[in-house]
Amino acid sequence: MNDLPPAIPEVDAEAELPGRAPAARRTLIIACGALAREIVHLQRGPLAHIDVTCLPANLHNRPERIPVEMRRKIQESRAAYDEILCLYADCGTGGELDRVLGEEGVARIAGAHCYEFFAGAGDFAAMMDEEPGTFFLTDFLVRHFDRLVITGLGLDRFPQLRDDYFGNYRRLVYLAQFEDSALTVKAQAAAARLGLAFERRLTGLGGLRTFLARVGDADAKPGDSASLIA
Repeated sequence: MNDLPPAIPEVDAEAELPGRAPAARRTLIIACGALAREIVHLQRGPLAHIDVTCLPANLHNRPERIPVEMRRKIQESRAAYDEILCLYADCGTGGELDRVLGEEGVARIAGAHCYEFFAGAGDFAAMMDEEPGTFFLTDFLVRHFDRLVITGLGLDRFPQLRDDYFGNYRRLVYLAQFEDSALTVKAQAAAARLGLAFERRLTGLGGLRTFLARVGDADAKPGDSASLIA
């Protein structure tokens, strides 16, 4: 897609993505850096008034740090905003993120991980029922596949470990957020490198768009949405 935003911090650094329009009610989204480009895309439309802070995506390597960093950012930001929402799924925190959000009075998008809210809970469950040995990639993970998967798992140094990591997988499903032929080629190469069958499913922004749309609803009250977990 030609109108994707330019390179912005995703993996290692916090990113501040201010809104592009004034609003009577100030809203902050605290999100995972893996979603930064998708959020910027939505900020160009009816959500131009929202401010976004993205925490580094590499927190997924230490999921126990996600609730700690989320609480820090909420408390740092609370005085400046009327409403704060969390754009993280559970992301391997074992319910600890929900405990922190409950104490802070902040709602989050529903789901165990981004694959579920991009694909939709029903479609994701159907894919897993069809083939439990499915490895998923998103646009973010395709862009950073070499760094996060190959180097991150040490496969650049010890390629013989590939089957130890992926021997129980049968296919790679690329959940694409945008039409991007270059990313599709990279995803196909990733599947070949891991020895997996390849499938691509265009999800668009899925539940991410639904979750953020309630921010743009002037009649919505904090916490109103079937897509929120309070």
